[in-house]
Amino acid sequence: MPISEFDLIQRFFNQEKNNRADVIRGIGDDAAVLQPPAGQQLVVTTDTLVAGQHFPENTSPFDIAYKALAVNLSDLAAMGAEPAWILLALTLPVADKAWLSEFTQGFFSLMHRFQCQLVGGDTTRGPLSITVQALGFIPNGKALLRSGAQAGDPIYVTGTLGDAGLALADLKNKVDILTQEQRSALLTRLNRPDPRVAIGLALRDIASSAIDISDGLAADLAHILAASQVGAVVEVAKLPLSKTLLALQPEKAQQLALSAGDDYELCFTVPEARESALKQALEKIACPYTAVGFISKESGLLLQGENGEPFLLEKQGFLHF
Repeated sequence: MPISEFDLIQRFFNQEKNNRADVIRGIGDDAAVLQPPAGQQLVVTTDTLVAGQHFPENTSPFDIAYKALAVNLSDLAAMGAEPAWILLALTLPVADKAWLSEFTQGFFSLMHRFQCQLVGGDTTRGPLSITVQALGFIPNGKALLRSGAQAGDPIYVTGTLGDAGLALADLKNKVDILTQEQRSALLTRLNRPDPRVAIGLALRDIASSAIDISDGLAADLAHILAASQVGAVVEVAKLPLSKTLLALQPEKAQQLALSAGDDYELCFTVPEARESALKQALEKIACPYTAVGFISKESGLLLQGENGEPFLLEKQGFLHF
């Protein structure tokens, strides 16, 4: 028997009572009623994931849900915002109960980790796509922006780069050197990125600019350069690579680290005078970070090879159109 829209919402998405005091009215009315805290600004982001474009058709419902929320939380992390409220618009070819059950498990598992609450959204029939809107808070005037980088600022990235790109290459049968254990680890990086929210919060009053790496380091760093009206030098040999990526030919690994999307690490700049504050702020967070270059006065992004020669990028990053 087909399930109605309202039964679907009640059964799968309205499973819990309000767990945040700032949610006056959540799911159940035409709109949510929310109370932002005093002295805080609201940070809002939206991302859509489409089957076959942003995730392979055979991706599990758990992973689809997890990633759809994670990429939005990553945007909040890049702004230094604390996640709070979530809205979900879900378009489904058919309301399959088993699929929805697994989807909500993935969605709520990550939502609970960051103490967020689902406060509304929409469901409709059509080709599979997931749109999430995430809202968070930041103290007045403390948002991390793309526009504050200054010449001389070191450039940092969190974690390792290129793993999700290698996972996609493997799914497309473009590589054949991976063990089953490596393949599983890479798929986790692709399907369940770890939003660096704690890093973003720690970077308030320290970083001069920040962005999350969704389309590839070269492409996303270019957004900082454009907004800040500066240039940059990235030393390719300093890019942080996982043990699996290091098994590739060095140039292939570096190409992936620079241009493959879906890493959802943070790229940020810090004035040299605040580097000791950076070290102190991040020493208790279980996430490595690496200096990969510096901001320059000259416009444009210079990729520098191991011996100082220019490094030619084969692909500029993920293209949305």
